Amino acid sequence: MKVFLAEDEFVVREGIKNNIDWKGHGYEFCGEAGDGEMAYSMIQKSQPDILIADIKMPFMDGLSLSRLIKSEFPAIEIILLTGYEEFAFAQEAIQIGVSRYLSKPISGDNLLKEIDIVAEKIREREEERSLARKYAAEMEEREQLEKQEFFRNLVTGEKELSEILEDSRKLNIEISGMQYSLLLLKVWSKRHEIGEYSGSVQKVVQKIEEAAKQYDAVLFDMHLEGKAVLFKGESKEAVEQSVKDFIKVLKAIFYPMPQLRYFGGISSVVGRITEIPRCYQEAGRAYAHLYLTEENGFFYGDDVTTTESSAGEGEQDIRVSETGAKQLDRRQLLEFLRRGESVEVSFFLEEFYKTLGPKAMQSKMFRQYVAMDLYLAALDFAQKELEVKEGDLDLEEPTFRILADEKSAKTYMETILQRAISIREEHAKSKYHDVVRRVILYIEEHYGEEELSLNQVAKSVNFSSNHLSAVFSQETGQPFIKYLTDYRMEKAKDLLRQTTKKTNEIGSLVGYKDSHYFSYLFKKTQGTTPTQYRGLKAGEEEA
Repeated sequence: MKVFLAEDEFVVREGIKNNIDWKGHGYEFCGEAGDGEMAYSMIQKSQPDILIADIKMPFMDGLSLSRLIKSEFPAIEIILLTGYEEFAFAQEAIQIGVSRYLSKPISGDNLLKEIDIVAEKIREREEERSLARKYAAEMEEREQLEKQEFFRNLVTGEKELSEILEDSRKLNIEISGMQYSLLLLKVWSKRHEIGEYSGSVQKVVQKIEEAAKQYDAVLFDMHLEGKAVLFKGESKEAVEQSVKDFIKVLKAIFYPMPQLRYFGGISSVVGRITEIPRCYQEAGRAYAHLYLTEENGFFYGDDVTTTESSAGEGEQDIRVSETGAKQLDRRQLLEFLRRGESVEVSFFLEEFYKTLGPKAMQSKMFRQYVAMDLYLAALDFAQKELEVKEGDLDLEEPTFRILADEKSAKTYMETILQRAISIREEHAKSKYHDVVRRVILYIEEHYGEEELSLNQVAKSVNFSSNHLSAVFSQETGQPFIKYLTDYRMEKAKDLLRQTTKKTNEIGSLVGYKDSHYFSYLFKKTQGTTPTQYRGLKAGEEEA
């Protein structure tokens, strides 16, 4: 730890500096000054851990110096030396936040003892901060889930603006701006199902996160639905330029990785936070084209222009409504049934109808043809890919009555897709239930390993960490890290009750080799220290 001395009496200053073996006692004497004003300038540069200052100094006294230092560098601990016994000085020193108030003359040994007391206080504070940072890092998964919930509230408009702003402050999410635009993005490996583990996808996601920071954009994780990037700026032109530049950066990231597929939907620019739900609707409409094309690209949902090209190819401006084929392509339906989400059904169908031509659904015969094909695609998907028996499907066949007009036909087709996706999600839940069971078994077998983490467990079940986090939270009702921490704490309590092992041994056995962190975490989660818990339980047994 660094120590700085401010003392106007040369003899006293030399005595303190030379009569203490600073290095031998673990300190660095980093500077000295003969008055408060000079000391202040030097302290700004050296930033010591401990300041020893005389109260009476020329140009700036010790109390004034202490007040400035505590205002600018509150972590610096201060020891004041004085030849005066006036209570008013001591009282003011306490109010400023001075650690020790000592009378002169004082021997080197006694001063060193006082410095050691202050140094121990600093060490304890730093250790507490270090443990708190470690705890916060471990609880990052919970923060991610809170951010996802914040994004959902932001784009659905279910919360008042005041609540949104309050939540953004709590989560340290900066959403203030004059103009906004939203980009919905999905990236996955052609060799993996969306959500399953892919090292290349993980690396790309990290680069996307770094790029978002460069453009002062807020990136949200939507789990299986991909990523959402909220752009904000002072003007419409500035936001539009940020989006264009960001897309160029993304294409540069994707270009050397042909094994990846990517797709983005982009909204127009709006001027209010309360209009962000409209951004989500527009970006969602464009995003639905993910299932209508095999190409990579970015679509604008306001139907003005779209920059759409595979990475490395030239850019061209096209209209969303001009991109579709004039005939049915069952592959589009199957792609959506495999990967689409319930909330995307209306967007998908809206864009799907466009690919059929502007008047296609006005034809009764063509409606019947489209509806029957959609029904058969859903039936085929459920039976072959999900292995669901026909009697369990509950899919109503299209009839002339159901398809009597365009509106009822569209309602029927939306119902069919929603039901098919519901069946797929029920099937996935069964699969996820098995995955979570394997994760829990993995935790039970490896909880004593300090390096056990969400990433490690995700690899063991071939999932991405984000996907597993969502699935685990959905199935168990709590984040992975909380489940792991609670499990370890229960094991620790068993050992505290049933054995005489030392606290540090128990911490190591349940995955915490750092005994200080184990004690910190135990008190944080259980409301008492391990030693107090053991004593309390022993007392209960005697009673």
